[in-house]
Amino acid sequence: MSNSPILIWGAGAIGGVLGAYFARAGHDVHMVDIVPEHVEAIRTTGLKIEGPVEEFTQVLPASTPDELEGQFDRVFLAVKAHHTQQALDMLIPHLAEGGYVVSAQNGLNEKVIAEKIGAENTVGCFVNYGADWLEPGRILYGNRAAVAVGELDGRMTPRVGEVHRLLSLVEPDAVATDNIWGYLWGKMGYGSLLFCTALTPDSMSDAMARPKHRVVYEKLGHEVMKLAEAEGASPLGFNGFDPAAFLAADPEGMQAALDKMVAHNRKTAKTHSGIWRDLAVRKRKTEVDAQIGTMIPLAASHGLAVPALAKMVDLIHDIEDGKREQSAALVDEMVPLCS
Repeated sequence: MSNSPILIWGAGAIGGVLGAYFARAGHDVHMVDIVPEHVEAIRTTGLKIEGPVEEFTQVLPASTPDELEGQFDRVFLAVKAHHTQQALDMLIPHLAEGGYVVSAQNGLNEKVIAEKIGAENTVGCFVNYGADWLEPGRILYGNRAAVAVGELDGRMTPRVGEVHRLLSLVEPDAVATDNIWGYLWGKMGYGSLLFCTALTPDSMSDAMARPKHRVVYEKLGHEVMKLAEAEGASPLGFNGFDPAAFLAADPEGMQAALDKMVAHNRKTAKTHSGIWRDLAVRKRKTEVDAQIGTMIPLAASHGLAVPALAKMVDLIHDIEDGKREQSAALVDEMVPLCS
């Protein structure tokens, strides 16, 4: 490998934290983002990491995609799931021969990336820490949480070791795993619950704690875990989510898992999900189609019904389109499907 800088494509919540930490530790890092004001702030006054975990400011080289020059061996892709294809189109000319892309995203984007550039050039990654893009040059780092990296085929390779060392700068308990799909499918289950909390104006904890809505969260988790099983994955639990309980639809196990998830999310400065923030604050499209939506045809291909997931996608679309307001009443509508 050459000594080209680490390229972070997408300097928002996840990518901003990664880039700032890597650079602070002495690594050569270059940031790419589509928001010119954010890029300008990063390279002049610096990227300010705020919040309870740690506060510091890091000045970094940064460009918009059209300004970027050169080729890079190591690329961390940290854009929203629904921007993956578009980002790859812009990124590929800058990927050095033999280089790799790490998907520091939510969803199963590794499938999309591998299809485009080959599995041999794709590294799987799972990131669950809480962060929010506040405004140009400012990122809230809300809480530490599970981080993992692994090859798509489970091999332990030198580049997994390299990425693991980098991720350990951000999360000392980061894991190099032979089961990255287990983490990613665990996150799909966890993520489906977070999408459901975003139907309401409530915090993640308050939404998941509401007793009459528990059946909805249980059903969503169960549908995703059944699909993971059909895909041959072995999902892993983290930060309270218990794949085995949701797969078995075990009432006591699911209640205990939800209680733990509520407790975990009570301890973060990031009280609401990024999906909630897209709907309530930034008034933009969410990742619902690229994350939850992709599971509906996949389920159909296995002959599985996923009525709760399908209904939730419809409700998120209604909020995105301005037809409905965020409200606990939207989750009420899902209760009959899930009881």
